[in-house]
Amino acid sequence: MSRPKKLVQPLEAPLRPATTPDGRENQIIMRAYDLAEKKILSGEASSQMIIHFLKRGTMKEKIEQEILEKQRELIEAKTEQIKAMKNYDELVRNAMTAFSNYNGRGSEEVEIEE
Repeated sequence: MSRPKKLVQPLEAPLRPATTPDGRENQIIMRAYDLAEKKILSGEASSQMIIHFLKRGTMKEKIEQEILEKQRELIEAKTEQIKAMKNYDELVRNAMTAFSNYNGRGSEEVEIEE
């Protein structure tokens, strides 16, 4: 006689598949967190899993996450500043060309000293 098969129940109702790789990754992460939570609550969690979540809750981890967020904001600000400088340089060039045309020099290329 064969043993009866265990019925494996999904964690939750199936989600509609994500349309992007990022969305799919987020779905998988969400399911992993749900599973980890169930294992911790039932006492079946491994020591590595428990240590992972303990570390995530420390003040040091929160500070490191804040630092990473501030670094990201700084990089974005620098990128915007570089774009603004390029636009400014183009504006100055156009203004200098317009002034030289107004002075009667024609459409010569204007050199800008920095």
